[in-house]
Amino acid sequence: MPPTLTLPRNDPRQYDDLADTWWDPFGPFAMLHWIAEARAQLIPPATSTDAVLVDLACGAGLMAPHAAGRGYTHIGVDITASALRQAQERGVATAHADVLRLPLKDESADVVTAGEILEHVTDLDQLIKESSRVLKPGGTLIIDTIADTALGRFLAVTVAERIPGGAPPGIHDPALFVNRRALVEAYARHGVRLRLRGLRPSVRDAIAWRSGRSTRVRMLPMRMTSVLFQGMGRKESP
Repeated sequence: MPPTLTLPRNDPRQYDDLADTWWDPFGPFAMLHWIAEARAQLIPPATSTDAVLVDLACGAGLMAPHAAGRGYTHIGVDITASALRQAQERGVATAHADVLRLPLKDESADVVTAGEILEHVTDLDQLIKESSRVLKPGGTLIIDTIADTALGRFLAVTVAERIPGGAPPGIHDPALFVNRRALVEAYARHGVRLRLRGLRPSVRDAIAWRSGRSTRVRMLPMRMTSVLFQGMGRKESP
């Protein structure tokens, strides 16, 4: 039987309903913890004392423990106030705002991360424009999202919504999953050359997590990008 949905797919009110589960390592956001760690591993060390990391759709600040110590002022942007309060508790400077209209100056960020948000917005071009706008020339962009493929839809929705640690039922609208070629081309138009690679959980770690013997699951890179993928790029100087 398919999961019973109480809200429309991709409705952000779901994050308020699940507010108490953000930091549960065995809860519905478990995989977001694993992906946040993998995302943070791509953040380069800061090269100045005033370096800024902008974390789009930061949620409850899941990336904060992994980004700490890299030398950045960590600014998180999200539309869910209940999540931002938890991010603040983890040392994130927060902005309650829509990622499609960032309250940040042009070229103000040394690093921009957009983790698990591209597949949630209804105007992807605007998010690409905004994330590129606030990034300094020479700055680093890091993204992760779900591919607009039959396999991506099957694993991220049909399967993931039915297994422990998978996506909460209804959290994704598969119609918003991301065309990889179009994504790379759109960022290139804004001066960001994006390189993609796939991600998958370590099978050994996932078994240990499922049995309650570990709270950490490593996300491993792979060549196939047709389900979950990362992108990393640098903004070219004018």
